[in-house]
Amino acid sequence: MQPSPRRWLVLAIGMIAMTSGCAFQFGLAYLIPALRADGLSLATAGLIAAAPTAGLLTTLIAWGAAADRWGERLVLSAGLAGSGAILLVATRMHDPVRLGLCFLLAGAAGAAVHASSGRLIMGWFRAEERGLAMGLRQTAQPAGVAVAAVALPALSGSGVAPAILLLAVLSLASAGLVAVLVRDPARVTTGDAARTGSPYRTPVLWRVHAASALLIVPQFTVATFALVFLVDQHHFTATAAGRVLAAGQIGGAVARLAAGWWSDRAGSRLRPMRTVALAIVAVVALLAATAPTGFSVAVLLAAAVLTVSPNGLAFTAVAEYAGRDWSGRALGIQNTAQNAVGTATPPAIGALIGAIGYGPAFATILIFPLLAAAVIPVEPRPGTRRPVSPGTPVTARA
Repeated sequence: MQPSPRRWLVLAIGMIAMTSGCAFQFGLAYLIPALRADGLSLATAGLIAAAPTAGLLTTLIAWGAAADRWGERLVLSAGLAGSGAILLVATRMHDPVRLGLCFLLAGAAGAAVHASSGRLIMGWFRAEERGLAMGLRQTAQPAGVAVAAVALPALSGSGVAPAILLLAVLSLASAGLVAVLVRDPARVTTGDAARTGSPYRTPVLWRVHAASALLIVPQFTVATFALVFLVDQHHFTATAAGRVLAAGQIGGAVARLAAGWWSDRAGSRLRPMRTVALAIVAVVALLAATAPTGFSVAVLLAAAVLTVSPNGLAFTAVAEYAGRDWSGRALGIQNTAQNAVGTATPPAIGALIGAIGYGPAFATILIFPLLAAAVIPVEPRPGTRRPVSPGTPVTARA
């Protein structure tokens, strides 16, 4: 049966929805200067900017379960509409506690995009296209942060309300696009979508979740401290460092696409994921060794590209193994684990850098991608092009 050309429209709308959600959920850091200009301390402004992520962590699994039960279109449009409506209310809030509460609730509502947009790809794309499709979907996160970086500082010169209004409009417009143009894929009962029970009866998904969480540590370490590393260690201006790291963002997006394409050709998500994990070990080791030298700038850029590249592989593997009936919940668990580790990483690594310096701190995080490479389950038949079906045990090779 020929795949429907509509799948590319569904993917494009899913990417728009994801971009809108990520602009709010991960882009509020660009409002910190405006919040401080309103008289808030740096600690308070940072806490308000982190509120959407805290809200997101509380509802990811629930939204995934809702998508499994009622479908992607309803959940995605409802979550974005709810987030947009709450952000509209936030434009009227001047008290920091009420503003933070609005951001927390909007983050909880907007978490729907992370489970539902992934399920759409599972339903609309065949196995040999999903890696590339999920890689495209994953580029929406840096795109959303880029939108926030460009728009929010410019709009918040006279207060945060205009910037919040833009985020509200983006969410509401995306909800409208989903409601009008997205259709849930037809449910099937054969192939990798068949369900015989919970996919968590075997350790495969738990191992993928664990490996993904471990790989978040080097990703968030580089993403959080790259700019200050260039400024402190190599005397870049903040503007010049930002331009260098913008190139890394573009390279990271390309790397996600390349990893997805590779997995489609290899007929496996997990073997490429293990290879990338080992490559991350190598680049982080090189970064630790070269941290005091000028060569570390190039290595840092390579690390910024490489550390984000396995995200799409992991999400595709989770969705395929879980199957249509469980993929929403499984993606919710995947996102929850990654965001929980991502939230804890910056303060922990920041304290470590303050205590022992950049090079030794980078060397310390080598253990995380090494453990990830060991934990990742790999299919026992390297030549197969068929993704693992739900409920099928997968044996990891050493």
